[in-house]
Amino acid sequence: MTQPSVILATASYDHTIRFWEAKSGRCYRTIQYPESQVNRLEITPDKRFIAAAGNPHIRLFDVNSTSPQPVMSYDSHTNNVMAVGFQCDGKWMYSGSEDGTVKIWDLRAPGCQREYESRAAVNTVVLHPNQTELISGDQNGNIRVWDLTANSCSCELVPEVDTAVRSLTVMWDGSLVVAANNRGTCYVWRLLRGTQTMTNFEPLHKLQAHDGYILKCLLSPEFCEPQRYLATASSDSTVKIWNVDGFTLEKTLVGHQRWVWDCVFSVDGAYLITASSDTTARLWSMSTGEDIRVYQGHHKATVCCALHDGAETAAT
Repeated sequence: MTQPSVILATASYDHTIRFWEAKSGRCYRTIQYPESQVNRLEITPDKRFIAAAGNPHIRLFDVNSTSPQPVMSYDSHTNNVMAVGFQCDGKWMYSGSEDGTVKIWDLRAPGCQREYESRAAVNTVVLHPNQTELISGDQNGNIRVWDLTANSCSCELVPEVDTAVRSLTVMWDGSLVVAANNRGTCYVWRLLRGTQTMTNFEPLHKLQAHDGYILKCLLSPEFCEPQRYLATASSDSTVKIWNVDGFTLEKTLVGHQRWVWDCVFSVDGAYLITASSDTTARLWSMSTGEDIRVYQGHHKATVCCALHDGAETAAT
């Protein structure tokens, strides 16, 4: 099977993962995932595998195979896995779960290599571009920085007491971090380097982005420069695009009929893919704010999407 240059996948409460031709909208592969819903999808940097975070397992599937079976299963979480991602050259994977832990996994070995206790259900985890710090957000409103070199929590903050942090995103150059919560608010910090490697947060902005929950916030990628955007996907069925320079509203993406759970930028920031409870995923033009493709095939809420349309970054 020849590898497509653009890998686009979605997962749904209908217990399937679907792969789509981005331009035509045709679904060319469906993986049945009977044991749980899939909460998050992430494609490895080399485009070879896709991780599906479920309850309580993480399964790794071969992107270029037709086999319905996973190539590896990661099994030590004890509750819903809400976050999953990869280190930049694909050597290891990180995850966060409602069991209150953040874990690190060597992709070549079945067991978990490290575990950090958040003491509350973890909703979101991001890797700092320096590849040495994980930032987690939990149901109790805590944000924690896990220093992988020191193997400890180096920083802790609570932007709003008892308000769940739903989503975290870090600017590609490590200059900003944004946390989105259940009250529709985004907190923005500048990330400052101390004399140690520790990341310090300097409050920059508080943005009341939506009246409903924010389910995903995402900063635009490097190749979008000099434009810098923040996308916020909400239970109000819209996605809003904010200019990071001043956090002014650029566009509101209107078309989904129900909650928008996830979004992902194309590598150049020219397009955005979204996943919604209305069962569809959509492709949006960032320049016009219009949806240019609707991906239809799931029978229940589509809750996550993954896109890799950049160059493969091979593991060294």
